[in-house]
Amino acid sequence: MQSSAKTVNDYLEELPEERKPAFLKLRNSILNHLPKGFEEEISYGMLGYVVPHSIYPTGYHCNPKLPLPFINIGSQKNFFALHHLGIYANPELLDWFTNQYPKHSSQKLDMGKGCIRFKKWDQIPFDFIAELAGKMSVEDWIECYETQIKSRKSK
Repeated sequence: MQSSAKTVNDYLEELPEERKPAFLKLRNSILNHLPKGFEEEISYGMLGYVVPHSIYPTGYHCNPKLPLPFINIGSQKNFFALHHLGIYANPELLDWFTNQYPKHSSQKLDMGKGCIRFKKWDQIPFDFIAELAGKMSVEDWIECYETQIKSRKSK
């Protein structure tokens, strides 16, 4: 369920009232801990935290006109989604996250490759998500991304 909102404020305005407090807390957890350089914008119909072209002019390999994505959060029909490309691309970060998650939540981890789903708003481990958001600098993410892209192209 992608939003057609054009701005972050439009996206936030269209959220159902019962979801706003938890979604805003999730957003603020990320914004308050995300390293310098990432920017918030609408990306793939969700809130996105990206490396802007001013820092990484090459952009995203799938569509170089787009800035390099890092984290997206969205309000889906039955859950909040947190897409973290660093978890997808960095096995050490994935291991850290999956090993630490049970220490921060009694809920079973509901996760795809880089997508974490939260069905119960009152049980989102906000502090842990904040810690995750701060784990990679822009420079770390670019290095990880380029390493992954180059290794895929050489196969």
